[in-house]
Amino acid sequence: MHRSRLIAPGALAASLLLAIPATAADFTPGSSGVGDSYYPDAGNGGYDVSHYDLRLKYQPKTDLLEGTATINATTTQDLSRFNLDFGLKVSEVRVNGKKAAFARSGEQELEITPKSGLPKGSSVTIVVRYAGKPSEVKIHGFTAWQRTPDGGVAAQEPESAAWWFPANDHPRDKATFDVSVSVPDGSQAISNGVLQRQSSRLGWTRFDWRSNKPQAPYLATLAVGKFDITTDKTESGLPVLNAYSKDLGDNAGAARASIERTTEVAEWLEEVFGTYPFNALGGYVPNVPTSFALETQTRPFYSPKAFANGSNVSIVVHEVAHQWYGDSVSVENWKDIWVNEGFARYSQWLWSEKEGEGTAQELADYTYASRPAEDPFWQVKPGDPGPDNQFHGAVYDRGALALQALRNKVGDKTFFKILKGWPTERQYGNASVRDFVSYAEKISGKPLSALFDTWLFTAGKPAAPAAKKAGLVRSAAKDAVAKPKSWKKIAATNTLHDHH
Repeated sequence: MHRSRLIAPGALAASLLLAIPATAADFTPGSSGVGDSYYPDAGNGGYDVSHYDLRLKYQPKTDLLEGTATINATTTQDLSRFNLDFGLKVSEVRVNGKKAAFARSGEQELEITPKSGLPKGSSVTIVVRYAGKPSEVKIHGFTAWQRTPDGGVAAQEPESAAWWFPANDHPRDKATFDVSVSVPDGSQAISNGVLQRQSSRLGWTRFDWRSNKPQAPYLATLAVGKFDITTDKTESGLPVLNAYSKDLGDNAGAARASIERTTEVAEWLEEVFGTYPFNALGGYVPNVPTSFALETQTRPFYSPKAFANGSNVSIVVHEVAHQWYGDSVSVENWKDIWVNEGFARYSQWLWSEKEGEGTAQELADYTYASRPAEDPFWQVKPGDPGPDNQFHGAVYDRGALALQALRNKVGDKTFFKILKGWPTERQYGNASVRDFVSYAEKISGKPLSALFDTWLFTAGKPAAPAAKKAGLVRSAAKDAVAKPKSWKKIAATNTLHDHH
């Protein structure tokens, strides 16, 4: 005899729910930001990008940029709608081959609604067709696109993608890049990575660039103009490409004298930080009116004014050091900017030490002694400086003081083990200041929180006893501490990232 089992109504309802696939009601929009406290609308939620394929056409005379961006991504939730950061005019969006609805919101949000919900963990291909004049697009009151006499340049921090391609524009979402740019014959297009091919047809020349390691969107760059280009290879076979606008005037010689030493600098930095993490090396100097430099991945951007007072290899050291500290290991949030800038500045101190122009200890002594306690410099906390002070000199110099304090605390052997191990431990990823502190404690076997709290997280000049305990000063009197020979060259880079 068959016996039926009595099922309670509530249990029956629950079992039926388990059997029903997710409905449209279960799909929700991705967030319009990744949750960065400094830049709430930076990046987007609901998906991770793995690759950008950008096919562009740019007319230097009119500043018209036309593009098709193909984006490969994976959803991280059941997604009904998602955003990209973008400023140019969009004509069509497709998601997985089907036309998708799109709309604008806020300063930079392109809201995309696919035909149907996208289940969590699914692969998504997004195609965006667009056109516009990047220099005319203002987001938060500025443009990251600079016009030049013969073209245009995209280079800016903390955001630059939105002016020339749609992106999840936050360092937490890194991806590989293919950038293909068509420009009028006689012009050139410079971007990240390796030049795969160059071809001409009907008055236009196309340049195909590939950056094959994870790259934050703000580290992608594009420069169109007329350049003198030098090429070489490193001892290990890495392609080196440097590009200089043909109209740099009086700054041309100093720029070349500095940037042509990029290979030498990178090979020295490999001894300090470990194997160079990317597939190409170089730099470029377009004819722009700005004075900042930027660690655009594999090919740093330099303004001509950075060399107005002559050659300065220390600038190159700073930007190439960022390839490890800032590009390969990037900030978790923008408040963690010290994991970029403190180390790039300290690399300049190490270069000075190598060149016999002042040791890192002497530079630390002078930095501490040269600023009185009432100087606003000491009120900035490098470990969390605030959005208005993100590129303040204290993030650089006081940030470097923290590293000299660490060096004195743990000794050279352990200190350089930390400097070389960290970029390997976090390669192609992201990290916070506290992550670095934990790593340094693990490698050294010493408690270090108090040291970093003093130098990174406490407003005010650390008192002389604390400085002496950290081995950072022999005398608090400025005139008792000699100015290192390299001080002037290093100080000339204080506004390197004063972008706006």
